[in-house]
Amino acid sequence: MPAPALLAVGLVLGFLVLIPARRLQLAGFRGRAIGTYAAGLWALSFLVAVRPVAIRVLVPILLVAYIAPFVVAPGRLARIVRRGRPPAGSAPSDQPVKNVTPPDPDEPTSAP
Repeated sequence: MPAPALLAVGLVLGFLVLIPARRLQLAGFRGRAIGTYAAGLWALSFLVAVRPVAIRVLVPILLVAYIAPFVVAPGRLARIVRRGRPPAGSAPSDQPVKNVTPPDPDEPTSAP
């Protein structure tokens, strides 16, 4: 493949990788994690486009890696990446328990 064609393939793949990377940014991931994700996804997709070595293994991995930010909810994806720790501020002890039980009609109420 001539150099301009490789450059065009690399740019097109780069723009395609930026779509799920933006989704990860909106989910609140750090820039370093997004950059690592985008560089890895771009490198694997470029390898498949230029030299289809082990294409039977790499294409399913690429599909899952590309579609995952769209399918999985951002909070759940962050929890998977952070190895099961809940996001900050969502612990059950941070929020008071609200009593939503309706009053019993047979029980007398204490009115002043």
